[in-house]
Amino acid sequence: MNDHDSLASRRARVERFLRDRGADTIDHPGGTLLAHLRRVADTLAAWGHTPDLRLAGLAHAVYGTDGFDQSLVDLSDRATVVDLVGPVSESQIYLYACCDRSAVYPRIDASQPVFRDRFTGREFEPTPTEFRAFLELTVANELDVLAHNSELADRYGPPLLDLFTRVRPHLSPAAWSACESQLAT
Repeated sequence: MNDHDSLASRRARVERFLRDRGADTIDHPGGTLLAHLRRVADTLAAWGHTPDLRLAGLAHAVYGTDGFDQSLVDLSDRATVVDLVGPVSESQIYLYACCDRSAVYPRIDASQPVFRDRFTGREFEPTPTEFRAFLELTVANELDVLAHNSELADRYGPPLLDLFTRVRPHLSPAAWSACESQLAT
């Protein structure tokens, strides 16, 4: 089995898991939650990211997010997600899900920010690698949502461009190019 086959089988397993939990029946900009999750994973793949970040993108909403309250897995069952995607991907998923955006986004700039966990209230600093993965996932997610909902694009496009401009030193060239193409109009 080569690396592509392994990633393809892992992705298929994650997609089955998501369908079993109703992700293909939950409305989301651009169709269903599952369709959105697939597009985010595909974007991360197109940007050249690791299989771990691609799988995190595919499952980034399993615990819900600060902008999408519906969860597919209870936080008490994180071990199930670790078994599904591996510890690195699950850690990236949790970081994305736990981010208290109203507390964290204003703090984010070119320096390393302090995060606030919306589930526990705990404050912590992600590692530089975790922070970059969080940002790439955030850009892929937000650009997909805005591409499929013009009302949200009008409302959130300018503040997201401001946020992504502040963190540009941490973004991959592909992510920044996508931000410019979609948001700097």
